[in-house]
Amino acid sequence: MSVPVGQMMSVLRHVAIQRLRGNDKYPLVLMLEPLFRCNLACAGCGKIQHPSEILRKHLSPSQCLKAVDECGAPIVAIPGGEPLLHPQIGEIIEGIVARKKYLYVCTNAIKLEEMLPHLKPSKYLAFSIHLDGLQKEHDASVCRDGVYEIAINAIRAAKKAGFRVTTNSTLFADAEPERCSQFFDEVMQLGVEGMMVSPGYSYEKAPEQDIFLSREKSHGLFRKIFKGGGSRWKFNQSPVFLEFLKGNWDLECRPWGTPSYSLFGWQKPCYLLDEGYAETFSDLMKTTDWGSYGRASGNPKCQQCMAHCGYEPAAVEATFGSWKGFLRTARLALFGPPATNQGETVLTAPERLRKVTLPVLPIIDSV
Repeated sequence: MSVPVGQMMSVLRHVAIQRLRGNDKYPLVLMLEPLFRCNLACAGCGKIQHPSEILRKHLSPSQCLKAVDECGAPIVAIPGGEPLLHPQIGEIIEGIVARKKYLYVCTNAIKLEEMLPHLKPSKYLAFSIHLDGLQKEHDASVCRDGVYEIAINAIRAAKKAGFRVTTNSTLFADAEPERCSQFFDEVMQLGVEGMMVSPGYSYEKAPEQDIFLSREKSHGLFRKIFKGGGSRWKFNQSPVFLEFLKGNWDLECRPWGTPSYSLFGWQKPCYLLDEGYAETFSDLMKTTDWGSYGRASGNPKCQQCMAHCGYEPAAVEATFGSWKGFLRTARLALFGPPATNQGETVLTAPERLRKVTLPVLPIIDSV
């Protein structure tokens, strides 16, 4: 795991305050979408399918900063679209950093090198570079040749300029475990702070629908990827979530942990589903029927989803549920999952609580 200590303390403080106030539903990461426009047309994207009049619009810096203040989450992720296409992205970044929020600007990196001279490095600012695999896999995912090389060069340039750099990767049905392992090794050699990984969720508007992973296939893929290799990789994700990806830990989605704000308002119930919008963050929390979402609800739209935007908050909840849980999750982070003779098996809730259980702070980026 690789998460800045300051960010850990910020999240711990936030969780403690919410618990003291008796809140059981609170945000950890604001997904701020200032625009849907992009300079790529990725096969698995459900954002760029909006009408052209919507794609031409963007939130103002004042609208973005109002959402940051209204939500109060200690971490902000700016996905999109491509955030660096926003004509005032520098002003938005400066405003969020000035509020001492930990900010992750999720970018395909096409415009990153040209933007670097206009931005200042900060411990609160990181660029989360979209990479979905090695050159062949990534260029196929974004439907354009040469983008992988652009992203790799941008990572090197950003690091040289003193910026924090992470990566975020979405794996699809054609992912090969051996190639994924090689990809993680190569990303580590670039010297990034950490990686984020998630199985792709089936956007209804995505142009290709046969590329998404089922839960069963996701478990099999991640078990193979992490077999014997996880110790040499650094992730900006909790070890509980990584165990969830392998099918070793049951978690229930907590969509309120990553509220999303865009041109349309506060999206119900999460960044991935389009079930209407609320005008204010308070209205989002009060008027959303949270019990209608998540796998346990029976909602068919939620049955195959394993995306980090819903399950990283659940991992934090599992971790910070008790001191005992915290110490056990720390053990998982330090020493890895317990070995078994028959391979990895899914732990039941009581078994899990006896083995490992407390959070390590997550970073939640776009998929």
